[in-house]
Amino acid sequence: MTLQIGILYSRIRKDEKLLLNELRERDHEIEKIDVRKQTFDISEAAEAFQDLDIVVDRCLATSRSLYATQFFEAYGIPVVNSHETADICADKVKNSLALEKAGVPTPATKVAFTKETAMEAIEQFGYPCVLKPVVGSWGRLMAKIDSPDAAEAILEHKATLGHYEHKVFYVQEFVDKPGRDIRVLATDGEPIAGMVRSSDHWITNAAKGAETNVFEPDAEAKELVKKASDAVGGGLLGIDLMETDEGYTVHEVNHTVEFKALDGAVDTDIAGTVVDWLETKAASAADEPLEVSA
Repeated sequence: MTLQIGILYSRIRKDEKLLLNELRERDHEIEKIDVRKQTFDISEAAEAFQDLDIVVDRCLATSRSLYATQFFEAYGIPVVNSHETADICADKVKNSLALEKAGVPTPATKVAFTKETAMEAIEQFGYPCVLKPVVGSWGRLMAKIDSPDAAEAILEHKATLGHYEHKVFYVQEFVDKPGRDIRVLATDGEPIAGMVRSSDHWITNAAKGAETNVFEPDAEAKELVKKASDAVGGGLLGIDLMETDEGYTVHEVNHTVEFKALDGAVDTDIAGTVVDWLETKAASAADEPLEVSA
């Protein structure tokens, strides 16, 4: 069955090229939607959208992702990931709250709205602890705080930044992981593949140059991946775990997840497995009439 699949994007990276190549090999029709050049009408979908079976959100910018997914849901066009999932995953506070509510082990976290109360939260955790932006990726603007002087300097710097998000202080316990963390790519909680990201730096992120190796999820990891996926609404997700003396802890779930580093680390056909899932999602959506937002 040939599908008409929309790809929301702002830049075609290696991840998107892998998906596009797989879709073309299966003779699916592709509508590339560059959100930088697109307008969205509140009352009706553009003509190019009307016959789409499903839309895949691959936007780089969080704000564009959140608005675009909301528009496609309003048009009654299936979109992955859903706006709800994107909204939760894009914000670390919402992410942490969802994991905590679902009973998923996650690092202890406090949120404050002034420098003074943020300093209180830091002192309660002790040193070191971690300060993260509520919105962001690739390990940017994260700070490991080792002393009161460092805390005061970082808080002062954040307080002078213009955007309101910098006035939300997301303070987290420092997890003494074994020089690595784990990324598992999953579709609706079913693991596709996993990798270990190792680095001498406390931020073990592939975008920061961490070394990657295959990770085979054990029963505990698989259970947490499923619970974490369900907690944020499911979809194509990257679940990040850390190893502790008490077992795994999930520190984040990512929605417009990159997988080029994972694709290079494992033998699994990542793009092929993702497209298998997309075909199933599109077929399922065709069988179930969608409710169009009012």
